[in-house]
Amino acid sequence: MKFLIAFVALFALALAAPPQNEVGVVRQESDVSPTGFKYALEQTDGSKAEAEGQLKNFDKEEAAVVVRGSFSYVAPDDGQTYSISYIADENGYQPQGAHLPVAPVA
Repeated sequence: MKFLIAFVALFALALAAPPQNEVGVVRQESDVSPTGFKYALEQTDGSKAEAEGQLKNFDKEEAAVVVRGSFSYVAPDDGQTYSISYIADENGYQPQGAHLPVAPVA
């Protein structure tokens, strides 16, 4: 009987403990319109993301949303903050970051 009481008490204690890897939101903003969007997100683990997109008309029949943004995160293995800025448009996704490899000049 004592074992059962101790087991139930330890089980209850384990359930009451806060989660180890829970991440909270520090800041969150968003604005969406028919011609574009804008958002920002910052979390308690140090990660951040921001983006803005605008509708771009290429000609009378083709249009797409052109996006400019950035994000950063703290790597769990080395504790460094890595940042990427990017453009996504008619030329595709174009990321830039100090840690990304760069293609040789032709």
